[in-house]
Amino acid sequence: MKAHVALPPTSPQAPQARRRSVVLALAGGVALAGLPAQAQPAAAGKGDILIGRTTALSGGMAPFLEPIHEGQDAAIDDANAKGGIGGRKIRLVSLDDGFDPRRALENTRQLSEKDGVLALFGVAGTSQVMALLPYLAQAKLPLIGVYTGSPAIRAQQHPYLFTTRASYADELVKIVRNLVAVQSSRIAVAYENNDFGKLLLPLVEKTIAAEGATLAGTHALASSGEDATDAAKALATHKPTAVLLVAAGPPVVAYVRANRAHLGVPVYTLSLGAGTAVLKALGDDARGLAVARTGPPPNKPTMALTRDFQASMKRRDKPVDYDRYTGYMDARVLIEGLRAAGPGVTRASLAQAMESLGALDLGGFGYQFSAQNHHGSNYVDIAVVGSGGVYRQ
Repeated sequence: MKAHVALPPTSPQAPQARRRSVVLALAGGVALAGLPAQAQPAAAGKGDILIGRTTALSGGMAPFLEPIHEGQDAAIDDANAKGGIGGRKIRLVSLDDGFDPRRALENTRQLSEKDGVLALFGVAGTSQVMALLPYLAQAKLPLIGVYTGSPAIRAQQHPYLFTTRASYADELVKIVRNLVAVQSSRIAVAYENNDFGKLLLPLVEKTIAAEGATLAGTHALASSGEDATDAAKALATHKPTAVLLVAAGPPVVAYVRANRAHLGVPVYTLSLGAGTAVLKALGDDARGLAVARTGPPPNKPTMALTRDFQASMKRRDKPVDYDRYTGYMDARVLIEGLRAAGPGVTRASLAQAMESLGALDLGGFGYQFSAQNHHGSNYVDIAVVGSGGVYRQ
């Protein structure tokens, strides 16, 4: 895989607009009832800058998100060591939601109304983000950096949501085009049987058709992964040349092993499907797994940003990997937004500052934000796992 500088996104935003009619119907079930009247604004220009983080600190997804948290924390600690934002330190206020959308919403209310955070950062999960969107609009609370590329959250521009990663639509196009290029165009789909997988399945099917490939068959996977063997055996009857795996966390581990035992064709998965914990759990069974990556390789010090990250991990005696780099990069975007807003930052001025970032270069990797575009990157590449669970570059 070649290292690239991510250029400001242009045309990939247009295909997203064409998908909106499909996704709007899927996203329309988020309830607006029961929201509190008005969030208390954070004090401007005084004390620490409080940023809220509702995330899974317990439960099945916690180990998969922990490396991302470590990357986020490292970038913020580094910024604070250099004086923070005009002398004000950035402080993450973290609450455990156990990867439960209802708890994520409860936490957000507490962070906004009781803790007085300036913004939210790093929310993980499609259902979680969807549950928060109505409240964010009412509370005028920015959310920067989310760990879902679902088109559902991009169906229409949200005034307070800013993403830092390519969408799953971008990832799917890259995956399917790659498979077509290597003449593995008879594609089966194993998808997680939850909102994440169900919302994406129609888009997966549409992308396969649009890129001239053939949908060999589909099969749902339990989030526990307990039925992975049944899924692999069922898909084998369709004789696919590759499997596109739409899942995250435990079912990825279970399915990759089942695929190796009962099907034996290449497996491609989305960016969140093969994080550090997944590769560690799979060990040598991960060899050959192809993953859509939405950031540059963490091991190649060809960019100033990558060198900064590597130095930060060395100071903390942490591994250099994609997950920690993801968290680190996303926190750097948050920091740049805060710097643009200045020491007297408010919720409103932070949202305006994010829109005004324009073409943001963090040291070799680029983003593009504007009032018309809150989705800063569409960069996607494909990385393949080699022996020992290490990506081949």
